[in-house]
Amino acid sequence: MESTENLPLLDAQASSRMTSERSPLLHHDVEQHRSIPRPDLRNSPENVVVDGTDSNNLDDHKDESNESSSLFNALADDYDPAKNRNLEHPTSNLDTLIHLLKGNIGTGILAMPDAFKNAGLYVGLFGTLLMGLICTHCMHMLVKCCHELCRRLQVPSLNFSGVCYASFETGPPGIRRYSHIAKNLINTFLIITQIGFCCVYFVFVAVNLQEVVAHYWALLDTRVYLILMLLPMIGLNLVKNLKYLTPFSFIASVLTISGLVICFYFMLQDLPRTDTVNGFSSWAQLPLYFGTAIYAFEGIGVVLPLENNMKNPENFGGWNGVLNTGMVIVACLYTSVGFFGYLKYGDNVKGSITLNLGGDLLAQLVRLIMAMAIFLSYTLQFYVPINIIGPWLRARLHGENNRILGDYLLRVGLVLFTFILAAMIPNLGAVISLVGAVSSSTLALIFPPIIEIVTFWPNGLGKWNWILWKDIVIMIFGIMGFVFGSFTSIMQILHPDLNTE
Repeated sequence: MESTENLPLLDAQASSRMTSERSPLLHHDVEQHRSIPRPDLRNSPENVVVDGTDSNNLDDHKDESNESSSLFNALADDYDPAKNRNLEHPTSNLDTLIHLLKGNIGTGILAMPDAFKNAGLYVGLFGTLLMGLICTHCMHMLVKCCHELCRRLQVPSLNFSGVCYASFETGPPGIRRYSHIAKNLINTFLIITQIGFCCVYFVFVAVNLQEVVAHYWALLDTRVYLILMLLPMIGLNLVKNLKYLTPFSFIASVLTISGLVICFYFMLQDLPRTDTVNGFSSWAQLPLYFGTAIYAFEGIGVVLPLENNMKNPENFGGWNGVLNTGMVIVACLYTSVGFFGYLKYGDNVKGSITLNLGGDLLAQLVRLIMAMAIFLSYTLQFYVPINIIGPWLRARLHGENNRILGDYLLRVGLVLFTFILAAMIPNLGAVISLVGAVSSSTLALIFPPIIEIVTFWPNGLGKWNWILWKDIVIMIFGIMGFVFGSFTSIMQILHPDLNTE
């Protein structure tokens, strides 16, 4: 059992310099003491969760005496983390909204018609809106806990794993011993999630290229395209300075928007009646729907860095704040693509809506557009596991040359690992559902309620402990989705022709 004198303060990492990068979604969310300005996070790439390794710095500082605890608590009550964030280029509300949209919209939106097939038209419609509501609430929970813990520790910011570690370390004495385990679990699931995204990206590009080549020339195995992509993908991910990838990121964003517009053009033509598809699919297929839907709402990791880097962070929350505005747009987009995509193509819908668009020139063009956009986005997802595993590896190597060589070998090894996984499981829909059920549900639905309970235990959980019961319900929902979604997705991967109805 530890006393309050063991509460950790955050250390600054002067080595974390991200000013050469582009957007606030990919960065070291450095936890610092308030006397040291936090580095500008505005210029790093998009759509990637934060680095969790710097939460180790929570161990570096301890309070010096029990006599100062009352003074510490008084200071914590008056401390405002937002006023102690010294940023050279803070983001505006509009900048933050754009980054939030980019952080949530990826390959998952193209898989939503497949999700609706596994749920049914009306269950998918209301289920996706409900999923968006729950995920948005969990994002608010994470931000609220971050603010509370920053006030307690008098630091300007925390990243995801730092929030989890600090909640346990400052929580009930009986669970403080598990703070390192909690932090390591967050980092582990961050790695699993991003590796899963990279596998999905590999498969997505391969199956779309396969469709185009098969239409004009010959049908080749998906693995042929995976092999053809391997060397370019390795070369792209050997680039360490992310500012050189900024043009590719911009091109990917433009291509993604163009591809979505063309997809809507195809989906909204000659729509059949709603009674031509199932309103409810089957109980056996619902777990597949859950995995795909929760995979699509992939933005839990970008919330803290976005809020931390705002010029007016008080505008992030609230009923009409940036977070709610962005997530309403995201949920409406997901629901629209899923609803109209399933209504248009029915039970013949595939793992990506781009595979259902027909065989004319425009349909082939949108497949190439989306394949190129996802190919160029791979590096941004890949950055997270590199940024978590890399420092751990460098600390165990001696000599600068060995560290440089180790970094290159790590990059090549991780690309090869995602390539091998993609080659083993070329079933795009099942892979997306599995990644969502295993990793996205854990990060988005299970950990935020745990963090809130631990942070505000025992007196901050509302009248009759309603916050506690609410969090337990969300956790049960996430755990059930994790268990049943993972099992059903694995069975779908092992037995692709299995009838789940």
